[in-house]
Amino acid sequence: MTAQEALKHYFGYDSFRPLQEEVIESVLSGKDTLALMPTGGGKSLCFQVPTMVMEKLTLVITPLIALMKDQVEHLKDRRILATAIYSGMSYDKQKVALDNCLFGPYRFLYVSPERLENEDFRQRLQALPIGLIVVDEAHCICEWGYDFRPSYLRIASIRREGVPILALTATATAEVAEDIQTQLAFREPNIIRQSFRRENLQYVVRTCADLNEKIAQMQHIVSRVEGSVIVYVRNRKHAEEWAHILGTHCYHAGLDPVTRARRQEQWMQADASSPLRVIVCTNAFGMGIDKPDVRLVLHVDLPDSIESYFQEAGRAGRDGEKAYAVLLFAPLDITIARRRVAENYPSQEFVEKVYHKLSDYLMVGAGSGLGHTFMVHLFDFISRMHLPSQSTLAALQWLTTAGYIAFEPEQETQARVRIDMPVYELRQCTFSDEQETLLQSLMRRYTGIFTDLQYLHELMTNELHQLLVSLAQRRIITYVPRTVAARVTYVQERQTQVFLPKGLYGRLRERYIGRLKAILDYAQTPEDKQTFLVSYFGEE
Repeated sequence: MTAQEALKHYFGYDSFRPLQEEVIESVLSGKDTLALMPTGGGKSLCFQVPTMVMEKLTLVITPLIALMKDQVEHLKDRRILATAIYSGMSYDKQKVALDNCLFGPYRFLYVSPERLENEDFRQRLQALPIGLIVVDEAHCICEWGYDFRPSYLRIASIRREGVPILALTATATAEVAEDIQTQLAFREPNIIRQSFRRENLQYVVRTCADLNEKIAQMQHIVSRVEGSVIVYVRNRKHAEEWAHILGTHCYHAGLDPVTRARRQEQWMQADASSPLRVIVCTNAFGMGIDKPDVRLVLHVDLPDSIESYFQEAGRAGRDGEKAYAVLLFAPLDITIARRRVAENYPSQEFVEKVYHKLSDYLMVGAGSGLGHTFMVHLFDFISRMHLPSQSTLAALQWLTTAGYIAFEPEQETQARVRIDMPVYELRQCTFSDEQETLLQSLMRRYTGIFTDLQYLHELMTNELHQLLVSLAQRRIITYVPRTVAARVTYVQERQTQVFLPKGLYGRLRERYIGRLKAILDYAQTPEDKQTFLVSYFGEE
């Protein structure tokens, strides 16, 4: 089967988008390939098509759990066998997924980069018939990049002879592109790039005197643009406040998973006349979102870098029709940018303070903790320990970089249930019709539910949640609700002192300052905004 035949047979398309065919040919010829494609450029087909041609297993490494689940479901809809392993899955389900990839005709295995930290997983990986390794969001491998994830540095160690690697990213300067190829041990340089210029997308910066003028400009611009709108703000508080002003929903990581999913779905389905066509959000929203008719992406607060701004703004106009990316800029943003440097690069004394407070919070004593993993509700930790949120998150990342802990940002964990009452006692109890139906369904679907907590696969609704709570209150079941929590693993036993890698700390701090300066230059330059952006990425 040729790539063109696979495209039509499995995915229903008659032709490739620009650059897709070139990337696919490079992969099928066995070359290591770095594809630089703007957001919405159709990156997934660049590895899905060659996988179906090669008829081997493709390992996809991506930090986006929502994207994993979404792509697995889309592939299954096309009768292509795919699976994913992510935090929150039981050991048994992980084992089944890996066995399916080893013994069954599975074509895709999606994993998070943090999974590569697990030695048992790395051993199991060696036996799998992998024909291609895909690294999504490949810019995360750069230690001095804007979205560095230490686990990406392990990817090169799982490479094997004759298996090509495809690295994908929407945002990479020439320097970042070179570093990606080095860190992934490319056998020879091979970059395929699409122009960063988007002819249908107009980039605009509106200068405002103060916050009040920003609010007025936001209301005016949103009211003038028809179609779907994304308004990006800096923090959860702004998201709540500004959504109230616009009479719409907000979206941020502090919302419970059911609410987030519902609001995302309402926005995805809203028509042009609905107030819910507008969503106000932090950067927690957008990864893996593919809504073609977004007419406006409006940034009220200054982003940290041109890379993150370009990626978020690129969610507008994916259907090729006219769209706008607007940044509201005020002199106060310059002061806030300087403050961010201190927040993201806290002192060694503060990092050490966070380390000891975290250990006390988790009750990890000196000389203990090695190899132990904890779920941490960050808001609770920060509140109880009276710590500033942004600097604390930065400190946790620095403790990871320095090798004391492995910190994984907040992720969703599926709900779990165990039936605690024996069957013969259940028969003597009185239940409502809904409770009876639920218990019968749980017993049919989940073997071992009387002995171990089982992860629920049902869509969690408020009604289902209330039913489970009512049974738990009667001590019929143990119910662990779906939660959003971070994971902390102690890479070393608890130390009495903490030391930052001074040379790296200084270099990264200077890089961060450089990225902030670049976005401030973009906001203030009289040059054409799109020309400025593509020049930043090395395009003439």
